[in-house]
Amino acid sequence: MDISIALLTIFVLAAFVGYQVISRVPPLLHTPLMSATNAISAISVVGALVTAGSDYGTVSTILGFIAVVSAMTNVVGGFLITDRILKMFKKDKNRR
Repeated sequence: MDISIALLTIFVLAAFVGYQVISRVPPLLHTPLMSATNAISAISVVGALVTAGSDYGTVSTILGFIAVVSAMTNVVGGFLITDRILKMFKKDKNRR
């Protein structure tokens, strides 16, 4: 019971610090940071695939599958957002 409270406290603090750090990033740096985040998520996909594919038990397989789906959603969403941000910096051919 005590360990779960400690883990929950660490999770809440990490979420708070992560939000504070990300909210202070200037807009100019969003695209490079998004690309780095996509690379980290791709590494997470590999780890999740290993976990889901290993024969550690049913719970491990289910949690691995959830991790694969979550990480892939993050990767695909990150690439879509990065593409959208990069399109904002391209010149429109119809404008003068």
